[in-house]
Amino acid sequence: MVIDVHTHIFPEHIAEKATNNIGNYYQIPIQFNGTVNQLLDNMQQYHIDKCVVNSVATNPHQVQTINQFVAEQVKNYPNQLIGFGSLHPDSENLEQDFQQLRELKLKGIKLHPDFQGRAIDDPKVMKIYEMAEGCCPILMHMGSTDSDLSSPKRLAKILDLFPKLDIIAAHFGGWSHWEDAALELALKRVYVDTSSTQYAVKPHQIRELMDIFGIHHVIFGSDYPIFNAGDELKRFENIPMTEEEKECIFHGNIERLLLKYKTNS
Repeated sequence: MVIDVHTHIFPEHIAEKATNNIGNYYQIPIQFNGTVNQLLDNMQQYHIDKCVVNSVATNPHQVQTINQFVAEQVKNYPNQLIGFGSLHPDSENLEQDFQQLRELKLKGIKLHPDFQGRAIDDPKVMKIYEMAEGCCPILMHMGSTDSDLSSPKRLAKILDLFPKLDIIAAHFGGWSHWEDAALELALKRVYVDTSSTQYAVKPHQIRELMDIFGIHHVIFGSDYPIFNAGDELKRFENIPMTEEEKECIFHGNIERLLLKYKTNS
């Protein structure tokens, strides 16, 4: 079984524009158009059983519309999709937005400090952690080449301040800052996903990162529409792993994490 914890989806009328903007921002070629239909086709082709889907609100006015869209896609494809909602720290109706997210049965929160213009440890973001702690996990974008808003060092502070908060630190804890992530987060109680990393980091280094964070805290992610889940799975063939380790990374760890919050949904 394979669950992809890191995929982005967009409504068809804006999908191409949204994915092009992402590609231009990161200077990375985009492989897909970001639509739900193309994600489902990709899942079928490469035998991906489930995907966690999300879309980031880049301003507060997008939050409720995005969460409704994600929830509708999950309702349409309940056996394939798991929805994570979006919150924006600058929202004047943050508690209402969170309540809507929960009423829509979304299973977690996606935050992107760089796109949302607030550092991980910004006081405004703290309110989101307070609401999420003990209630649902957060998938946090990590790492940037031109700011430190999503730096591993900032996340380390949050993990100390909120001991019951479950965070999945995307991109092995720090896209383009993988060594810093290992140093700052290695001893912390944090999950990491594997997305947007294997294209730039050698297999033996991936193995080292797995050992540093602990095999029970590593979760498979592709970062669709940027990368192809099939290619990401193929890259794993170059990394020595036991069958038990594969089961943990490809589905077991995320299943256990989501099960922890099942009674809260």
